[in-house]
Amino acid sequence: MRRKNPRIVIVGSVLIVLAGAFFLFFLSVAPKSNNPAELMRTVGTVSGVVTGIAIAMIAAGLIGRKI
Repeated sequence: MRRKNPRIVIVGSVLIVLAGAFFLFFLSVAPKSNNPAELMRTVGTVSGVVTGIAIAMIAAGLIGRKI
């Protein structure tokens, strides 16, 4: 029997929301940048990595651990 860990699922969900907010915030900052394309490339990479980690956390939390 496996026991799910809802705290990890909640943290993963919050990280996905924060990554999306981070990306959307920098969409408004990019026009003022000297190199908006490079800024958005970096922000997109960071947001993607955080989202990937969050998805892995959600999956691990839903699979759970053996009791």
